Amino acid sequence: MKLQINILVTLWALALVACQPQTAPAPASANSQTYFPISIGGNELQLQLALNSAEQQKGLMYRDKLAEDHGMLFLFDQPEKRSFWMHNTRIPLDIGYFDASGRLQEVHKLFPYDETSVPSNSREVLIAVETNRGWYTAHNITPGARIDIEALQAALKQRQHTNSALKP
Repeated sequence: MKLQINILVTLWALALVACQPQTAPAPASANSQTYFPISIGGNELQLQLALNSAEQQKGLMYRDKLAEDHGMLFLFDQPEKRSFWMHNTRIPLDIGYFDASGRLQEVHKLFPYDETSVPSNSREVLIAVETNRGWYTAHNITPGARIDIEALQAALKQRQHTNSALKP
């Protein structure tokens, strides 16, 4: 009789556990190493987001390669004239400077290890996107092309970051 009660209690406990509502696993947290699909002029890139000064200062330093159609997006707090250099950056890059509405203003070449500043001509730069050298040309991306602001905002949400200067 005692064995039957133990079996019944065990079965009841298992049934109780089995009937508990299931919770979906928490999504993996996005961080500075996460790549997000964001298009420029209809051409998709996988972009890491550099959102704070530490991430922006490190950028693509110390990397030996950057996968095709990958890059890094730098998002600043306010639009202004921007300048980049290639301190400790081993790979040849292009940089596109974008305004707050996501419109490409200009593209410049960046050379490995070159510590000469490459300033924007525009004083309205809110976003900069570094890609492998030649990506903009290979995809016929010219000034006036737009970055997908909705995809950028979705990525920012995953990184738990907001930016009031972006103009959707």
